[in-house]
Amino acid sequence: MAKPPVVELHQIRHALKVAAVTGQTPVRDVALLLLLYGTGLMPNEAAKLLISDYLEANGSVRVESTVRAEIAFNSKARPLIWASSKICQAIDNYLSYRVVARQGAPAAYRGLDPHGSLFRASDGQPFTFTRRITGSGVISYSCETLTEIVRRLHQQAGIEGGNASAARRTFAVRLHRDGRSLKLIQELLGVSSLSAVKNLIQRDPVRLSSIVSGVI
Repeated sequence: MAKPPVVELHQIRHALKVAAVTGQTPVRDVALLLLLYGTGLMPNEAAKLLISDYLEANGSVRVESTVRAEIAFNSKARPLIWASSKICQAIDNYLSYRVVARQGAPAAYRGLDPHGSLFRASDGQPFTFTRRITGSGVISYSCETLTEIVRRLHQQAGIEGGNASAARRTFAVRLHRDGRSLKLIQELLGVSSLSAVKNLIQRDPVRLSSIVSGVI
């Protein structure tokens, strides 16, 4: 199975510009793109984030948060770091929009329900999940609406093969390019082994082009 593409920074910037002027909820879509590319979260995890995963009661951002075990794809908690000013500004803009759109209530947490979803569908309601039963009888749930939103945001920006998996792989590759250890990348992604991390970062197109350019 082919790996999802690594999306370069100029492509991400273009996708953000397009997202900002299209769709039903542009301010949310911009925040979603930045979230996925800046954290490596999966769609199901993003859809299950709560206001309290992002905000303290006094309205400040929780810089060191957690992908809680109950929402993590592997049921294991891992760090969720809200340190990027770009991501936080985009989410703050979206939350301000929600308050103005009366998707909040007078209280702490900037007037939003701490137990409510951080991201919502365009109608202001929490994202819904589709229940599936595998051939072996295992029950799973997927947020197909959010997954489709992310796919559409890449498609309208002309990013071939772009989706949430591409954002996750790009997150890993960019950390590796910055010299971060495989162990750190593993911790942030929550993957089971270092070999899984290596598989994500192998065949980095920038590294390959750098190698080939120096051949002659």
